[in-house]
Amino acid sequence: MSQSYTQFFVHIVFHTKYSKDLITEDIEDELYAYLGGILKACKSVPVKIGGVSDHIHILCTLPKTMTPAKLAEEIKKSSSKWIKTKNPSFSNFYWHEGYGGFSVGWSQVKMVKAYIRNQKLHHGKIPFLEEYKTLLHENGIDYDEKYL
Repeated sequence: MSQSYTQFFVHIVFHTKYSKDLITEDIEDELYAYLGGILKACKSVPVKIGGVSDHIHILCTLPKTMTPAKLAEEIKKSSSKWIKTKNPSFSNFYWHEGYGGFSVGWSQVKMVKAYIRNQKLHHGKIPFLEEYKTLLHENGIDYDEKYL
């Protein structure tokens, strides 16, 4: 074969440093659009981006030449630099060091999109850390609580 064809979907989750409520409603739409631009520059297709004041969920394709770790690093690095230029109140904006990355099958894309779309409703009932632990558990990922 002279061409490589891939279609890997990934659900990426990361939160603000110390889980601070730093993503304000007045910046979130612009932030999500900016994250989409970063993904496109990385040759990824953003499917759905959303979250709440302390964390982000991204459903996107994984570029065939990039690891999930490199993609998450690029998203976080570029968006952190960008948001600090938007307003002096964001001068101390940082993402937490780690991230969660979960494979998503084609048949699950619609469900994950809906899940991301309903984050505000969802987090009216469940705190982020509980949600994150559930995602890790459902995906068979062992973790150490001190790093969450």
